[in-house]
Amino acid sequence: MPADAMTMIVGDEELLVDRAIADIVATARAAEPEIDVVEMAPATLEPGRLVELTSPSLFGGGKVLVLRSVQDLGKDLAAEVTAYAAHPADDITLIVVHHGGAKGKALLDKLGRLGARRVSCPKITKPSERVGFVRSEVRRAGGAISEDAARSLLDAVGHDLRELASACSQLVADTDGRIDETAVARYHRGRAEVSGFTVADRAVEGRLAEALEQLRWALATGVAPVLITSALAQGVRSLAKVGGAPRGLRGPGLAKELGMPPWKVDRVRAQLRGWSPEGVAQALGVVAETDAQVKGGAADAAYALEKAIGQIVAARGSR
Repeated sequence: MPADAMTMIVGDEELLVDRAIADIVATARAAEPEIDVVEMAPATLEPGRLVELTSPSLFGGGKVLVLRSVQDLGKDLAAEVTAYAAHPADDITLIVVHHGGAKGKALLDKLGRLGARRVSCPKITKPSERVGFVRSEVRRAGGAISEDAARSLLDAVGHDLRELASACSQLVADTDGRIDETAVARYHRGRAEVSGFTVADRAVEGRLAEALEQLRWALATGVAPVLITSALAQGVRSLAKVGGAPRGLRGPGLAKELGMPPWKVDRVRAQLRGWSPEGVAQALGVVAETDAQVKGGAADAAYALEKAIGQIVAARGSR
């Protein structure tokens, strides 16, 4: 099989998957500008359709066939894909997209043995990976960004990769390409001020007035109540995690034990001042109750969040 005849894109990070597909299509179009691109999915792929699409055409011309969610293919359709991979057509580029995981892995194994190229696009979940993604995106756009500035951008924009990629490209375009925390603050101050994580930070630090002010700004600018609840829950759980860590651990050892980057451990340790184990337990109960209320149990989600913030601040001083 030629190196570019079939590619398996494996993973569920949508931006990276779409970019991998776009890169393959761009390469094919560079060689044949009028090439057809056909997208398929198991739900709409009828038996025999793949054979039809990969058969020689009287009019000539190549195709790029994109078959998404191949983990959901039935036995017969998976067999068609395997049969084609054993004897691929010269003018066809086939891309199969698999979400990762065990389902449908047998098909990937067969295609791999037949010579299909594999591109991995795993979900970016770790804080260090997100920081790395931001720095990589800025480099891709022709700039450079410090690690602290990358973290600030994550705090301001959030974790959606498409939004982050857009923000990175815009920052490079709006600056001289060298991005520090000052540049992030200048162009993203509004978004940073209304993030759910800022609300949570002010609440666990016991700064009631600031937390309520941030909450109102967040709601006014369209931040979903459920995202604010999630941020509050993460903030309180981080207190419990760091507060319950083994006493002898410090620095990188503590960060590794907790599964957090060192900078976050330092921030949470500072936030723990004034908290008792009983207070943290009380706050955990508050966020659990608020989560249920915001997801349908309360008539007024904004009031439920205001009440929760007051209770979390009060729990900070309880013994």
